[in-house]
Amino acid sequence: MTDPETGTSDTAAHDHDTPPAPFTAAEAAQVRKFWRDLGLPGIIDVHTHFMPRRVMDKVWAYFDSVGPMIGREWPITYRADEDVRVSALQAFGVRVYSSMIYPHKADMAEWLNGWGADFAAHHPDCLHTSTFYPEPDAASYVSKAIERGTRVFKSHIQVGDYSPLDPSLTSVWAQIADVGVPVVIHCGSGPTPGRFTGPEPIAALLRQFPSLPLIVAHMGTPEYEAFLDLADTYENVRLDTTMSFTDFSEEGAPFPVELRPRLLDLGDKILFGSDYPNIPYPYAEGLDALVRLDLGDDWLRRVFYENAASLFGVGA
Repeated sequence: MTDPETGTSDTAAHDHDTPPAPFTAAEAAQVRKFWRDLGLPGIIDVHTHFMPRRVMDKVWAYFDSVGPMIGREWPITYRADEDVRVSALQAFGVRVYSSMIYPHKADMAEWLNGWGADFAAHHPDCLHTSTFYPEPDAASYVSKAIERGTRVFKSHIQVGDYSPLDPSLTSVWAQIADVGVPVVIHCGSGPTPGRFTGPEPIAALLRQFPSLPLIVAHMGTPEYEAFLDLADTYENVRLDTTMSFTDFSEEGAPFPVELRPRLLDLGDKILFGSDYPNIPYPYAEGLDALVRLDLGDDWLRRVFYENAASLFGVGA
């Protein structure tokens, strides 16, 4: 396939200039002990990123330069070649993960969807992930992705800089609502606001398509309460924990203590996500952050495995 970013084949050789395995046996043992102590068969991580190499390189370059924008550095803990990153998840005992792909411009999404389908075909533990962008052929390639068996979509309103209410997406949302394929959607205003981020556009979208199966990424950081309200109101709205409650996230956008009881009330609608490999701390920190909420082992079991297993039809 030809990379629309560079005009070259994504399968072309590249320099393997990334470091060796960015995880240790001790770290893997720590993560595995965590889910075994809960009596789980592993972890389901609904928010991990695998992308074509050149796209991932651009994402990493963005995080390398984002410091001045957010006021602190964002080092990539798991910067490594693709096979090493997959091996790390396997070593951690992550049974199911995703390949959250997303375009930042037109004429890119369909190419990413082809890559995502191929990646899932070669990595059975990965949910077949697809994406879209507001453009004339969006409805057509989303239909193709559904026909090919995609199991989750990714929408990144912040990076894509588009409104979810763009008319070219009306048919996309209608198809997704009809078939019920979940959409992990980055619509909160963290780490920096975008033109179309925040709860208001999503609330308007849900009024139009109330059955949309949305998974609000990052718990809707920093508009936590408003997105919890939407999960309360709409049956198919869920939230993922990606980076939330960690020391890194709490420093810039702390989750209000008074909202913690609502996490328990919505325990069936919260899914674990990590943002691996693009996290500035070890994988286990995302697990420990949820433990520190002190909401009980039953809640943890639902968040780390059972809720996603039910949503995506994953066996025990």
